[in-house]
Amino acid sequence: MNVDIPISPPITAAAGPETGPNQPLETASVLSLIVLRVRLRSQRRIAWLNHLWGAPGHHETRSQHSFESYLQVCLDDRDRPVDEAQWYQTEETVQILNERIQRVERSLAGPAGEKLRRLAEMFLLTEPELDVLQCCVAVAMDPTLAPVCGYLQQHSARTYATNALVARLFDYGHRSLWSPSSALAIWGLVSAGDAALGEPVPLAVDAIVVDWFQGELHLDADLIESVKTVKVHPPLASWPVADTAIAIEQLMQHHPAVRVIITGAPASGRRTFAAAVAARFGIELLSVDTGLIAEETWPDRFIKIQRLALMGGMGVVWFGPGVHRSWPSQIALAPLQFVVCDEGQGILAGDHTSSAQSVRAVDYRLTLPALTLAERRQLWQAAIPETAVWPAADLEALVSRYQLTVGDISTIGSREPASAHEAADFSRELTRQRLGPLGQLLDCPFHWADLVLGDKARQELEDFAFEAQERAAFWELPQAQRLFPRGTGLVALFSGPSGTGKTMAAQVLAADLSLDLFRIDLAMVVSKYIGETAKQLKQIFTRASRMNAVLFFDEADSLFSKRTEVKDSHDRHANADTSYLLQLLEDYRGIVILATNKKQNIDPAFTRRVRYVLDFPRPDKGQRQQIWTRVMGELCGEEVGRQVEGAIATLAEGVELSGAQIKNAVLSAIFVSRRLREPVNISHLLRGVDRELGKEGRSIGSREKARLVNHG
Repeated sequence: MNVDIPISPPITAAAGPETGPNQPLETASVLSLIVLRVRLRSQRRIAWLNHLWGAPGHHETRSQHSFESYLQVCLDDRDRPVDEAQWYQTEETVQILNERIQRVERSLAGPAGEKLRRLAEMFLLTEPELDVLQCCVAVAMDPTLAPVCGYLQQHSARTYATNALVARLFDYGHRSLWSPSSALAIWGLVSAGDAALGEPVPLAVDAIVVDWFQGELHLDADLIESVKTVKVHPPLASWPVADTAIAIEQLMQHHPAVRVIITGAPASGRRTFAAAVAARFGIELLSVDTGLIAEETWPDRFIKIQRLALMGGMGVVWFGPGVHRSWPSQIALAPLQFVVCDEGQGILAGDHTSSAQSVRAVDYRLTLPALTLAERRQLWQAAIPETAVWPAADLEALVSRYQLTVGDISTIGSREPASAHEAADFSRELTRQRLGPLGQLLDCPFHWADLVLGDKARQELEDFAFEAQERAAFWELPQAQRLFPRGTGLVALFSGPSGTGKTMAAQVLAADLSLDLFRIDLAMVVSKYIGETAKQLKQIFTRASRMNAVLFFDEADSLFSKRTEVKDSHDRHANADTSYLLQLLEDYRGIVILATNKKQNIDPAFTRRVRYVLDFPRPDKGQRQQIWTRVMGELCGEEVGRQVEGAIATLAEGVELSGAQIKNAVLSAIFVSRRLREPVNISHLLRGVDRELGKEGRSIGSREKARLVNHG
């Protein structure tokens, strides 16, 4: 019975011109030496196999090659590693090959093999693993070695390296040199392909290794979207670049890797700062957007990124929502890592143990400082060269009022605002959406002339506005920072009955400061669930810290109420929320206005931390007359206002109304007059006043009405 199995015809060990004895190895590249080493060892093993099979030479055909003799070699177990090694030592015909192999391997052990040794050091590769790697590299570099692999494995389809093939080529006998737990596999330098049942697993080198040997380094295809390089820009003067570099250098003397955790506001230049620090060490940075890496692919992507950093001598800066993920602990890290995170974002701590959660790096933490006024001015001028011809006062207002980041100013500059006023509008627009559903943006159509207040209240409001404009420069003074390490925000408490102008005053202030005014939605904040109120409050103040806005807490007594005696768990958690809010308010650096008509319910601890406390009483008769006159003149016209001037004076004197009630009364009168198709007169105004008084259970007597009508 004839059985045909894929046994290739015998190959002799004759040397081709590329492996001649006079080849100049001193100038050969590491890749050519690797290929030559594998080729020579393959030739030597082929000579041994031909010796076992009794093949007379390469001139014979396949039909002359005895299948029976091959089977007999297998059955007699004559292809034993120990016999093969002895034959290499004693057989004269292979001594030339032995000498050539030794020459090549001596060259690889010298300067020519420096990159190979660097690779072994980077990834902690053993000598057997290096041999596996070289065999796979050679097959990838020289396609003519593929059929040689098939011949050596006695199967024409096995045109690849395998565990068994590498072991026999490099004198390891029957050892298994590659496994899923080896460094080659963990780092993905050599991977195993699919194999049919009973077939040896094909081994292949990752293309990044071959490219690296050739002096090139490319991103893996699955990293292209998430990994970029960071450009180096001149750092800002206030950034602690030099101090951070010194700290890293000291830590690196005792630790294999340093992880710098940089906290700061989004778009504050944290990655640019990291690149500036890395440049001190002559290191380029890879920037990794963790939000573009799926949870299930994180371990694989992380290892590939570390591999790329090690091979390129680069650092890594991680950012995005996935920076909290644990780092695989089975690999060594590139020596310099940066993690960019927002305030309050949790990051797994570094560890020097071998636990599963260890990142095997020591952490160095810092917070990137906010921009100084000088830096803001410098960035505005760099982003918008036209600022050179803007009025100096307009530019200074832009610099001092808007606490923007490096990225914010760059974004606004790209829109090419034509004036400081337009740049201010862009500044507010850029940060306006950050509060989300937690706050309501209020229109601010009112001006100082619209406010009817007593002299003391107006003076206090004007003082508040002035401090809001000048505070940025003051808080940069070293002595101010030393005496007031906390509590640098500007907080006012407006108290008084409903409708007395508290909200209007907040609108006037915001308009005067060219800032947005956000009324905090207390329904979204206060929760019956334990911990939820504190969580919402934290979100409000964190987001608002990155906005150009005034926070307005209406009915603030519901949040800032007095702490009570603890009688149950509800009281305990309510008090905890109050204490937490007090802390948030003290740490907040922005502008906050609290409004209440129940000042007596406000916790005294809050009052002590408020810079301004303003009372808004009901208007007196003179103020009521001013309000009546202004509202009538604006809504009904000056002529109608003059016609009812006497009645207005009588109404202002005899009927106590708030400013809001007067406005509503005039509004009601206008629609009554329109329904009756008559000009607005005193009778219409009385109906509007009656409607407002009725809401409080009050009314005007009939005799008083008659007197007012006659007066009107």
